[in-house]
Amino acid sequence: MNDQHNTIPIGSSCEKNIAAFKEITGSSSDLKVTRFEINGTACVLLSIEAMVSSMQLSEQVFTAVNELNSNGTGDPSSIMRYLSEQALMAPDNILVYDIQAAVKLLYSGFVIIITDGVRHAAAVGIQGYEKRTVANPIAENDLLGSQEAFVETVRVNMSLIRRRLKDSSLKFEMISSGKLSNTDICLVYIRDKADKKMVERIKRILDNTELESVLGAGFIKPLLEENGEVSLFSETGYTERPDVLAADLIQGHIGILIDGSPFCLVYPYMFAKNFETMDDYSSKTYYAVFIKLIRYSAFILSVIFPGLYLAAVNFHPELLSLKLLLNLSMGEKTTVVTLFTEMVVIMILLEIMREASVRLPRAIGTAMSIAGGLIIGDTAVKSGIISSPLLIIIGITATASFVLPQLTQQITLLRLMFIFAGGFAGFIGISICSVMTLTNICSQDLSGIALTSPLSPFKRSQIMSVLGKKNPPELERGRTSIRSFR
Repeated sequence: MNDQHNTIPIGSSCEKNIAAFKEITGSSSDLKVTRFEINGTACVLLSIEAMVSSMQLSEQVFTAVNELNSNGTGDPSSIMRYLSEQALMAPDNILVYDIQAAVKLLYSGFVIIITDGVRHAAAVGIQGYEKRTVANPIAENDLLGSQEAFVETVRVNMSLIRRRLKDSSLKFEMISSGKLSNTDICLVYIRDKADKKMVERIKRILDNTELESVLGAGFIKPLLEENGEVSLFSETGYTERPDVLAADLIQGHIGILIDGSPFCLVYPYMFAKNFETMDDYSSKTYYAVFIKLIRYSAFILSVIFPGLYLAAVNFHPELLSLKLLLNLSMGEKTTVVTLFTEMVVIMILLEIMREASVRLPRAIGTAMSIAGGLIIGDTAVKSGIISSPLLIIIGITATASFVLPQLTQQITLLRLMFIFAGGFAGFIGISICSVMTLTNICSQDLSGIALTSPLSPFKRSQIMSVLGKKNPPELERGRTSIRSFR
């Protein structure tokens, strides 16, 4: 794409304009050029194949052309004026004066109409490209929440949010990012609740990015995280559910919708948000507290349990009862490698099976994970590579990690870190590793908001959002917002 300082204006000759369009697009085969006449005036319609709706093109454009031909009057200027102001009643109908801007609109599903003798063109938005329909969530399942999920089309996702927040304070801002992709990115927030400094920071990052393409949320996420290279947990979260995003917007969070991605980025994303679901709103308070404690316990169990087992067996056997210690000793006698080696081998096998089940087609992946777990696990025990007690430990750990799929990456790395710490230094290594992890979490700052808010610094008014459930009426009255976490 040419630089804005070297723009090519639309000329008065259709043939020269066509040549300029073909030069900029490299004579791409998906550029369609349709020549026609209106009362003796040469006109050209430009479009990108499979990006426009054939039905709307016929109804809105060619019907207007036939009406003009039947009138039999009109000079080129009046023809263009009639097309752009009266005949083409599309939601997106604008005038363009340079070819670079027209090409950008072409790639967004517009048709460009050029008239001989007129130095501007009419751009009509009649997009008709194929898109996926709104379906059920895949990564975030809830029992009592909405069964709608975001799709790859950004404007459809905007409508899913607008249906849930019918208020004028909800604001959408479109930004184009990526030198080659020119991806549409929508910044969504509630004006009265979102932090203005955060909004301005995100807009500045998106406007000044030098990425050649933005093909998904993962391209934008590293730009938003100031300490992303050294921090364990992300300052930006994902969601595929419009109801979750609507609840986050009410609390003052900022959403980033990216065309082509069915996931929305949420900023800022505190550590406690990883343990929340929409079902918490529908639960009794005592049950919501219980489930929250289960999730926190599952996180700790999935991270520390294998390392604790290694430390207790190898360095501190006095902590175990005699009967349990004898059972563990009998199990380890049948293996040919050390307990630490067993743990590392089975953890690697677990990650291999998990990755294979994710990447394979769904039906094959499910069958593979079941068969792989049964065959490999049973064979490993019988061959003496892995002991039965260790297999139980790993099974409990893996099951606990499934409670928090959004923290899979962090849980995997932390689990390995605690395994090495417990295997080489016992409880001292576990303690050092725990302090380092907590220090890393507590040191993260989200534009003035601690990652551990509202636990540290302690916010009494917000503590129920961590230990129990939020109260929707309080959210609607604005008592809970991102600014209250400061």
